[in-house]
Amino acid sequence: MPDLLYEKRQHYAIFTMNRPERLNALGGTMQQDLSAALEDFTTDNDMRVGIMTGTGERAFSAGADLKEMSARGQTAAPSARMVRIDNTFQLSRNPKPFIAAVNGFAIGGGMERAMDCDIRIAADHAQFGLMEIKRGILAGYGIHNLARLIPYGEAMYILLTGDLISAEEAQRVGFVHKVVARDKLMDEAARVAEMIAGNAPLSVRGTKAVAGYWRHFALDESYRWVPWVNEVVLGSEDAKEGPRAFAEKRQPVWQGR
Repeated sequence: MPDLLYEKRQHYAIFTMNRPERLNALGGTMQQDLSAALEDFTTDNDMRVGIMTGTGERAFSAGADLKEMSARGQTAAPSARMVRIDNTFQLSRNPKPFIAAVNGFAIGGGMERAMDCDIRIAADHAQFGLMEIKRGILAGYGIHNLARLIPYGEAMYILLTGDLISAEEAQRVGFVHKVVARDKLMDEAARVAEMIAGNAPLSVRGTKAVAGYWRHFALDESYRWVPWVNEVVLGSEDAKEGPRAFAEKRQPVWQGR
């Protein structure tokens, strides 16, 4: 079974992250499967809208697959000198609009994948969070993009506390467009997709292109700024202590160095 399922309907397609045993974590062959599906979706003129969701009711996506990364000797934190323009998140740059149908936990890279979409609809039990700060590291895509989508203070609360927020709270701050019962989620996402698909395709693409210009304005400069911050943060003792404390199931002892 592929790690990402791709299903075409009349004028929209459903992309389903399909690793339920790993809470749909972003690993395995998911990125390769997504890239192949996106290539087909983008070039098919009958496809006008994409819906991104996850298998099951527990998780949209729990983010990076830490078990897989650990087995490969990788780290969740990028190199301190790395300019991280991550092609894992490419839906916002696709010419066609995407709807995130958030069916459960959207944590770390999972929240960032929802963030990468144009519209977000959430099941009433969904929760969102960027918890990297609790590990002594930095959020990736979210640190550059969240404040472009919701008020600065609300973005800073999520980024600085690492707190989980409910679907209702996500709607209050403007991150989520609508909250529905879990058994109505895909029906609502399909309804919105069909509304968009019923409009003039070039008008839809043009609208996203202009809005996307504002959304991505100076984004590359933001990515170029991060390595200077990473020199301090990711090269610190705290960046080692956070993951170590998490693995040892204890509270971290921060030193601020």
